[in-house]
Amino acid sequence: MLDAVVVGAGPNGLTAAVELARRGFSVALFEARSTVGGGARTEELTLPGFRHDPCSAAHPLGVNSPAFRALPLDRYGLQWLHSELPMAHPFPDGTAAVLSRSVAETAASFGPRDAGAYRRLVEPFLPHWDTLVRDFMSLPLTALPRDPVTLARFGLAGLPPATWLLRRFKDERAKALFAGLVGHVIAPLGGLATGAVGLVFALAAHARGWPVPRGGSQAISDALAAYLEDLGGAVHTDYEVKRLDDLPPARAYVFDTSPTALARIAGFGDTYAHYRYGPSVFKIDYALDGPVPWTAPEARAATTVQIGASKDEISTALRAASREGRAPARPFLITVQPSIVDPTRAPEGKQVFWAYGHVPNGWSGDLTDAMERQLERFAPGFRDRVLARAVAGPAELAAHNANYVGGDIACGAASGLQLLLRPRLSLFPYHTPHPAVFICSSATPPGPGVHGMSGHNAAKAVWRRLRQR
Repeated sequence: MLDAVVVGAGPNGLTAAVELARRGFSVALFEARSTVGGGARTEELTLPGFRHDPCSAAHPLGVNSPAFRALPLDRYGLQWLHSELPMAHPFPDGTAAVLSRSVAETAASFGPRDAGAYRRLVEPFLPHWDTLVRDFMSLPLTALPRDPVTLARFGLAGLPPATWLLRRFKDERAKALFAGLVGHVIAPLGGLATGAVGLVFALAAHARGWPVPRGGSQAISDALAAYLEDLGGAVHTDYEVKRLDDLPPARAYVFDTSPTALARIAGFGDTYAHYRYGPSVFKIDYALDGPVPWTAPEARAATTVQIGASKDEISTALRAASREGRAPARPFLITVQPSIVDPTRAPEGKQVFWAYGHVPNGWSGDLTDAMERQLERFAPGFRDRVLARAVAGPAELAAHNANYVGGDIACGAASGLQLLLRPRLSLFPYHTPHPAVFICSSATPPGPGVHGMSGHNAAKAVWRRLRQR
């Protein structure tokens, strides 16, 4: 009998399996698709030689993850590549605000009226970042906080809605960039703890940047899988699990799946019936005949570029997708251009590029024209660079990854109390109604992102139970 079986080979399932194997438990991992990776995969979606990331591409949470940093993933080929700027936020007049590794450079890009306010916001937390991120990403607490005072101060700043935090700024540049940071979790700016979302992304950039992995996001998953196998764990692909009886006998079962899928497989009935899935995205992967022709020079130097002309434009787009059930006329876009630091991703002189805008869960329309009109506002002539497109709406995203229910790439709405208390109200969110069954997907704290911390935290719950027995 195995000690643990893990279902789902996304970053969290892989991390949970690695953490258990590191502690001497026998582990087998089962994945329905032919390759590991989940939301961290790399594929040729458009033309031969163009390697795209179907979901995640830039990884501020990955490079800062306490779970990943504790593992020897560099020995297994993971190499983080950093652009000159982690992120840029251009404006229609050809200028840009930036998120730089330097707090001073970032503050200066906001203008003199907001530079001081930004420094006062982030500088108190940076000296404590490593302990803060460990405490923050272990909530609900799987260990006692190492720095409870800083964690409490962070909570006071971040738990209110982002709209409160934005009042610190006077001008549009800082407001728009920070609103865009919150938009990465597809939540309205007025939601609970959305200020914390923006703060985490900003602090992550100042601490270690927003890098891309050399060769694509698949490098993260492949490194975790290779390390797991070296630890003696087994990885089985092309193995779909429809019920618990499909799996070999084990002392514990850990699911990197949506709560909906877990309830169906384990026979939990309506245990997670209250769990809400959030908005989706409409994503386009591009093969380009050269770099994106951004008007703002800063955007040409950043792997990640946010597109939203103002805080109000971003807020309107987020509200349309998440509350009003419609696609925005001017979508807020998150774009990534890995080719500016990684020439392995496309043939010489060419580039890969992706962009997504937010749409309602399960939306069936086509956002291509609206997205490209937005891109043309900030990069005139963009369409002339396009060699091929791979378009994915909610249905295609859900088909690619079963955890994206209705196209929700966060595996559950990251808004309201569900941002903090997921998948249900409990001090033990990784436990389920069955004492031997656990859940470790992005539906558990700390939530969405390629960081492995949901898997890391769930593994703690599993090994404590195994040792008790």
